[in-house]
Amino acid sequence: MKKMIISAMCIFSLTLAVAGENQLTIKGSDTMVHLVSVWAEKFMKANEGAELSVTGGGSGTGIAALINGTTDVCAASRTIKEKEIKLAKKRGTTPMEHVVARDGIAVVIHPSNPINELTIDQIGKIYTGEITNWNQVGGEDHKILVLSRESSSGTYVFFQEHVLKKHDYTPKARLMPATSSIVQSVSTDKFAIGYVGLGYAEKAADKIKAINVKNDAKSPAVKPSEKTVVDGSYSIARPLHLYTKGEPEGITKKFLDYAFSKEGQNIVVETGYVAVK
Repeated sequence: MKKMIISAMCIFSLTLAVAGENQLTIKGSDTMVHLVSVWAEKFMKANEGAELSVTGGGSGTGIAALINGTTDVCAASRTIKEKEIKLAKKRGTTPMEHVVARDGIAVVIHPSNPINELTIDQIGKIYTGEITNWNQVGGEDHKILVLSRESSSGTYVFFQEHVLKKHDYTPKARLMPATSSIVQSVSTDKFAIGYVGLGYAEKAADKIKAINVKNDAKSPAVKPSEKTVVDGSYSIARPLHLYTKGEPEGITKKFLDYAFSKEGQNIVVETGYVAVK
């Protein structure tokens, strides 16, 4: 009887080990959820028995989960901060960065809004609260409804650093829980302004209008697109990352290899982002 129990325990342990090797959790950036979900779906079809779980919540949430050991991989639309790396190392994890795609951030308004272009400076002043009426930038005499992602979002952080020049958002900005919420709000309010990943902007092109952006008053207005992100002429662009716990192994490495493969990078383009390979 004792031998039978021991044998059963060994089989159970082996089953758990195999299950663990075939399971992968990926958490983080809402901007990347669609891209990573498509990767995961295709990967599971090609790898029988593999089980991948993909959830959003924001880049900060994903990085915290990686540090706390509650996710295997973090998807982040911003670079991990030095203080986060130090905290991870204290807890026995050394995050490793993998740039898997690039993205442009489109500034979006309602299609009926007559504004077609703004400078980086004008956008920054709208988001810090210095500009509050559309007539200050050549539009109609109406108060601007400013929409932003929440502070846990990597897009929020990137936009603050690169467009607001690290100044605070206006306290009147309405913080939205997800990119889809910004798309929905902009599509129903003529005087709203928001920012979303390029893929989202292209997918919702019938509901929202992405404005052309000028680096300064004398520069040409540039449309956000894959081409302008690649050639660098569109300035509100960033890398998209997957962070792993040190050097990837097992199913984590297989998934990353797939993301960088020709098929994986084709999916990057198909979902509205910019390939890195």
